[in-house]
Amino acid sequence: MALINPHINFNGNAEEAFNFYKSVFGGEFANITRFKDISTPENPIAEHEANKIMHIALPIGKNVLMGNDVPERMGRVNENENRSKIAVSAESKEEAERIFTGLTVGGSIEVPMNESPWGSFFGMFRDKYGIEWMVDFDPKHKGTV
Repeated sequence: MALINPHINFNGNAEEAFNFYKSVFGGEFANITRFKDISTPENPIAEHEANKIMHIALPIGKNVLMGNDVPERMGRVNENENRSKIAVSAESKEEAERIFTGLTVGGSIEVPMNESPWGSFFGMFRDKYGIEWMVDFDPKHKGTV
């Protein structure tokens, strides 16, 4: 079965955000590429963007959370968009609570972690970087949607 790996664009704070995500999910980065790493004489990178993240990857279980900083020449990303959320299916109620509590630091809670009408332990929020998340533990489907 194919895996779905979310990719998030940031306005220059991808490294900070991914260090925050790593502090909650654990693990090690599989890849960190900076714009200076891909600079060539034909395609030079501006000095003020050289250390920004061109690609970063954090494995989480069988999936990978990926991201990058958007170069200024491409415009800013909307940090308050509401078209999508990253859904995390925890393997236990305790893991769901730990992830929810960790990721909501500095963010805003939309739906507190609680028993849902459909029988799962569920919460929804926007983290301090503007990314929207849903965390869920369903004892009938442990770790799956």
